[in-house]
Amino acid sequence: MIETLNKNTKTTCYHCGDFCAEETLVLNDKTFCCNGCKNVFMLLSENNLTSYYSIEKNPGKSLKQSIGNKYAYLDDTNIQSKLISYIDHKVARLQFQIPNIHCSSCIYLLENLYKINNAVVGVRVNFLKKTANIVYDVNKISLRQLVELLASIGYEPSFTMNDINQEKPKNINRKLLFQIGVAGFCFGNIMMISFPEYFGLDNTTRHYLSSAFGYINLALSIPVFFYSGQDYLISAYKGLRKKLITIDVPLALGLVVLFVRNFYEILTHTGLGYCDTLAGLVFFLLIGKWFQQKTFDSLSFERDYKSYFPISVIKINADNQTTTVAIDKLKIGDRILIRNNEIIPADSILLKGKANIDFSFVSGEKEPIAKELGEIIFAGGKQTSGNIELEVKKLTEQSYLTQLWNNDIFAKDNASKVETFQTKVSKYFTIALLAIAISSAIYWAVYDSSKIIGAFTAVLIIACPCALALSSPFALGNAMRNLGRKKFYLKSANVVENIANMDTIVFDKTGTITQSNESQIEFIGNPLTQLQKELIFSVTQNSIHPLSKQIAQHLNISSAIILNSFDEITGKGIKANVGGNDVEVGSAKFLNILENESNALNTRIYIKINGENVGCFVIKHAYRTGLKQVINQLATQFKLHLLSGDNEQEKTFLQTVFPTSSELLFKQNPADKLMYINTLQGNQQKVIMVGDGLNDAGALKTANVGISLSEDTSSFSPSSDVIMDAANFELLPKYLQYCKNTMKVIYVSFCLSLLYNIIGLSYAVSGTLSPVIAAILMPISSVTVIGFTSISTYLLARKMR
Repeated sequence: MIETLNKNTKTTCYHCGDFCAEETLVLNDKTFCCNGCKNVFMLLSENNLTSYYSIEKNPGKSLKQSIGNKYAYLDDTNIQSKLISYIDHKVARLQFQIPNIHCSSCIYLLENLYKINNAVVGVRVNFLKKTANIVYDVNKISLRQLVELLASIGYEPSFTMNDINQEKPKNINRKLLFQIGVAGFCFGNIMMISFPEYFGLDNTTRHYLSSAFGYINLALSIPVFFYSGQDYLISAYKGLRKKLITIDVPLALGLVVLFVRNFYEILTHTGLGYCDTLAGLVFFLLIGKWFQQKTFDSLSFERDYKSYFPISVIKINADNQTTTVAIDKLKIGDRILIRNNEIIPADSILLKGKANIDFSFVSGEKEPIAKELGEIIFAGGKQTSGNIELEVKKLTEQSYLTQLWNNDIFAKDNASKVETFQTKVSKYFTIALLAIAISSAIYWAVYDSSKIIGAFTAVLIIACPCALALSSPFALGNAMRNLGRKKFYLKSANVVENIANMDTIVFDKTGTITQSNESQIEFIGNPLTQLQKELIFSVTQNSIHPLSKQIAQHLNISSAIILNSFDEITGKGIKANVGGNDVEVGSAKFLNILENESNALNTRIYIKINGENVGCFVIKHAYRTGLKQVINQLATQFKLHLLSGDNEQEKTFLQTVFPTSSELLFKQNPADKLMYINTLQGNQQKVIMVGDGLNDAGALKTANVGISLSEDTSSFSPSSDVIMDAANFELLPKYLQYCKNTMKVIYVSFCLSLLYNIIGLSYAVSGTLSPVIAAILMPISSVTVIGFTSISTYLLARKMR
């Protein structure tokens, strides 16, 4: 039952917490300030989402304003195309900036939006950036209706011309700048008013002037405490509500003690308080926070992967010659060639070929979608049926493709041990810090009460564990950037610490420790006719498997015949129809050919044309330069294993390369490789899998760390954690050692932080360290850690040559 209370009755809204100024609506004994808030409550109740209100008190936003036709412009298809990052006949995907995201209740409601409207497939919220990635059913809800749904529950997306024009404004934290300005203004004026006290002249001034100056200082300290220092207070409060002791707790406690003491001394005329200390403390803390933010933004390793993720693509020039170019060199109108199993790097129009696109990389939909000539194909899709030619219509940022690389579909459940260690250190450090501060206050209460406040607040301020929290992200971020410059591209900064904890490496053979362009190929069988060569070339040049590419390169045919069908079975072979001819390429088992045991000792790729066995290509592998040296270096720190889908022809040679303790297994299909990785992990081994990302994609994903070697960085495996330029194979031991050294840098920086805190605390406990000086020294420790980690990781990177 809905009731209306008298407008003179002072109540707050159950949904948004605002005072009900005009009228108060009552529903189920709960009060609401407007119909909008009441309707949201009813909507959540109908969908069993009232837990929204139990996480945070009054978590919603006021909904007094009507939506009307505010979002009618979103019906414009041109605007839709600029806001939507992916769309097909079923779903669309986009990202909204939602400023009203402010607490855990917001995350809960948005990520359960599908319960309110089943047209919403899924929502993933980034709390720090206040963004929501949304996938929705285009057949059930339009973009305008989706936005209106969000606005109706208090989460109105923020649209600007920059969003529509796809321009990204420079990120400026204006609130922090205003907080610094207010604190600085008040601090300067309090210092000026307090000059008589500093020079001992307060006894010569009239008592009423001293009192007046005290009141002015107290008034100036109020905005400093409630506005400039609010972030520390709110963060500590939220942490304590959730029974968490965050690093802001000691800072907030110090601020509260100073503020209360100021009020007490000035109002009771027992002293002049510590208004200058409070204002100076907040001012210097915010300056340190601003500096840390600027330094962190300059690294931007969590915000922009452009420096690390090397998508390249085959560009078709005007003379029909092909060249490989980086994605950021593509222009609208360029023609590009996409081969089987390659990722499409930019929104494009299909010009030639049969396109069956796997969009599971983007939308989670695993069923390939057929595309017609002239139809648009969105970035992130994977071609699954041979070569196609496309014309670029919309350039896609590499950060978007990297976001897809970090999709939950390819996520691994590998917790960061260093992060956990860091969290524990910060937690226990804070508890110990509070204990020291309280003990110090009790001590001086007995021996010298004038030092209680100074010692207590100085301890809380100078020993802030911010430096501990900064050491890991800055070191890992720098390491990620430095490794990227050496063509060792990481999926995320946490991969560095994962690599450092590994103890076992499993190598694939073909395309990993072998070098495709140096292999020797011989055809055994009746001489191939020109037509047969063209048929085989047309099939093999559509595959990105190393053996297929070697055969296509060996045949060296200038033009290919259009494929009618193309089906590549991972780890087995290819079946295709070329100009009405059935062509099969693969192993003897795949083609149902009886193979002699003597022949089984060689790597052979058999060919059938229209059901007739025409012969096979015998491939003698050439191993990568420096393979033996690489294996010898790695063997000193890792257990080494080899898995190969080939036969045992080269086992004798490989036994001379790998240590005698290494296990070398052959004739391993993708399922065998996956099972072997699982077995090693079951034996408590932490495994790095090094492969080419084709037949071993499952093993790469299952391993603790997957490293994909790529001759061509356009054909990467999204299941891997690292993409490594195959030309730098000899540097693999140095890459792995660099990750281990980076972790040593983190441990040393922890020790430096602890040493700094021990020295600082010794002065703070004695009561001889002013809280203002402590506030100046506290960010210096953070700057020291940042400088140490940045310089150390840079110097270590110079050794990777």
